[in-house]
Amino acid sequence: YKAVTMVKIWAKILKKDKIIKSYVYEKDGSMDYSEFFGIVSEICYKLDVPTPVIIKHHIFNYAKYNFVTFKQSDFVEQFSYDKLVLENIEGK
Repeated sequence: YKAVTMVKIWAKILKKDKIIKSYVYEKDGSMDYSEFFGIVSEICYKLDVPTPVIIKHHIFNYAKYNFVTFKQSDFVEQFSYDKLVLENIEGK
């Protein structure tokens, strides 16, 4: 028996606490945090929003709490929403 692992992330863009856009990212394999920027970039591309600046704090929050929140101040480019939330939904 071989365990099947998968990365599954629910990405939500919120404005005034309402979900404006959402997308579920799926990839076979386990989470490799060296790929975190690439995963976030792909999610942002699918949602048609800029990619935020990612710092250790973001990766730590995702790894420890299974979710991370990016606010407008985390984006260099114009981000016209309140926040982008990425939540690990695999294994829930």
